[in-house]
Amino acid sequence: MDFSTKLQKFAELAIQVGVNIKPGEDLMINADIVSAPFVRLAVEEAYKCGAKNVYVDWADEATALIKYLHAPMESFDEFPKWTADARTSIAKNGGAFLSIISSNPDLLKEVDPIKVSNFQKASGKALKEWRSFTGADKCKWSIVAVPSPEWAKKVFPELSEEDAISKLWDKIFDCSRVSDGDPVAAWKEHNATLKEKMNFLNKMNFKKLTYTSSKTNLTVELPEGHVWLSGASQDPKGNDFNPNIPTEEVFGMPHKYKVNGTVFSTKPLVYGGNIINNFSITFKDGKIIDWTAEEGYETLSNLIGTDDGSHYLGEVALVPYDSPISNSNIVFYTTLFDENASCHLAIGSAYATNIVGGENMSDEDKEKHGVNDSMTHVDFMVGSEDLDIVGVTGDGETVQIFKAGNWA
Repeated sequence: MDFSTKLQKFAELAIQVGVNIKPGEDLMINADIVSAPFVRLAVEEAYKCGAKNVYVDWADEATALIKYLHAPMESFDEFPKWTADARTSIAKNGGAFLSIISSNPDLLKEVDPIKVSNFQKASGKALKEWRSFTGADKCKWSIVAVPSPEWAKKVFPELSEEDAISKLWDKIFDCSRVSDGDPVAAWKEHNATLKEKMNFLNKMNFKKLTYTSSKTNLTVELPEGHVWLSGASQDPKGNDFNPNIPTEEVFGMPHKYKVNGTVFSTKPLVYGGNIINNFSITFKDGKIIDWTAEEGYETLSNLIGTDDGSHYLGEVALVPYDSPISNSNIVFYTTLFDENASCHLAIGSAYATNIVGGENMSDEDKEKHGVNDSMTHVDFMVGSEDLDIVGVTGDGETVQIFKAGNWA
């Protein structure tokens, strides 16, 4: 296939499999202006699938950076209510959301980290109601990626800008199964494979998982009634959608207060336009009590200090080391890809769908069941070629889940 054909198939994949638009539904697309050619293809495909309205919420990293460099500190304590209200309104009316990411990993490296932290808190608070829809799969949502020049050069610094963009497109197409020729069919098969692992984990109903490697020694207990999920999710109408393209993970929920030990990162984490690298996090009774980082320590500290819930975990995800993204031997500097090359954990809010009845739990019920709540949810990668994971059942039986980084 030539590039234009692949791009068209990628748009079809995002609309038909990612958000799975049905006749009469509204769609909001969030995207940077650098991805405009792809956005137009996605808009057209959405209308072909019967969308009633497609709204595009454009962003521009250059103007965002100007604000961070020159706006007064107090402006970062605010988030426009009308933006939050628009998203919530679309979600309440059964609309879907497609995010197209193309961020420069180093965009905010020269910016005062307090500004970044304050804005993350303000946006998290303002968008909490909207995230209660996406976090509980009460609406369809998906994330895909489109290269920007800055991102491409970060991944492939040895290439010219044009060649770096071209190569990153190739990798995105490969990892998203667009290069297979029929990505919609390929994703149906892939989702089925992921569900086999999901069904095994749910059948075993493990009480806890132990992580050990040359550096990591961590115990993660799971709440009663936990549910493992993978690949495609379902909205309240029973329609499948894929929140992440690509994805290689099967994910669940740790008990908020029952995580103990120390875990080491295995890939860089990009957060708030800054890179955090070679870091460790130590837990006691679920709470983060200590952390280190060779790069981005202040950014990591600000992330952990977002709110009370950001001192705890909200997700545990299993991804084999021998996976397409991992085997590419590329650090993508974006969580969408890097988390699917490695087992990972998430600081912050848990997904309500990872526990029986979670979609309808009050905040008090969530706390009672060990379900973490936070304004943030940030994945960080912990998988390695020497990582072993053992599951322990309620009656004490031990089962090797991962051996040397892969499914046992």
